[in-house]
Amino acid sequence: MNMHTAYLSLGAFYSLLIAIGALALLMGGGSAVSIVQLGIGALAVVGLWGYTLGRGFMNPRIWRPLAAILAVAVVLQVVMVLTAGLSKTDITWMLISAVFSALLVVILFHYGNRDQALWASEEDVEGGKTLEALLKRQSPLSAENVNDKRKASVTVGREGNHYSVRVRREHGGEIEQFEERFSHPATLAFFIEKYTCITADDIAKQNTAVGGD
Repeated sequence: MNMHTAYLSLGAFYSLLIAIGALALLMGGGSAVSIVQLGIGALAVVGLWGYTLGRGFMNPRIWRPLAAILAVAVVLQVVMVLTAGLSKTDITWMLISAVFSALLVVILFHYGNRDQALWASEEDVEGGKTLEALLKRQSPLSAENVNDKRKASVTVGREGNHYSVRVRREHGGEIEQFEERFSHPATLAFFIEKYTCITADDIAKQNTAVGGD
């Protein structure tokens, strides 16, 4: 069994647990706390399937906070096992729950990393390909965007397997500068356009013009 098959099996198992929990609630076998737990579990399963299938579901910003919530739940379960004087049966189920929750914590933490191609739009992917091709020929590259109110410039380079970007923005006499590093060119393209309104095509045109001069 390879890892992908293992994740598919894990996703199917968690989905079955959620289905059983939902059925129990429909039959009147749960409290308000159970509804909250089921909702969090269902959301976590969505993230698990997204990670398994390599697709971006919802927003990447929600998955790491959700992983943190599950991590707190794992800690509380372990504390209860050690201090609450539970029966052997309760301890067994509590430990099983903690182990499976811990697996989700790790998976959702990695899934919530924005610097992955699975979170990129088609435009970001194409922009990333353009930047990657340009940086193979020349590094660093610079470009700027100027309008009546704002001026933004960007310098992007490749350092081994990573991409570095330095942004400078001017508005009303105020200057803002910051830097970031990325592993995936699609994320790089997304970041540059979001914070400077400079597209990969703009960078290509401006650097081609410089090269032509």
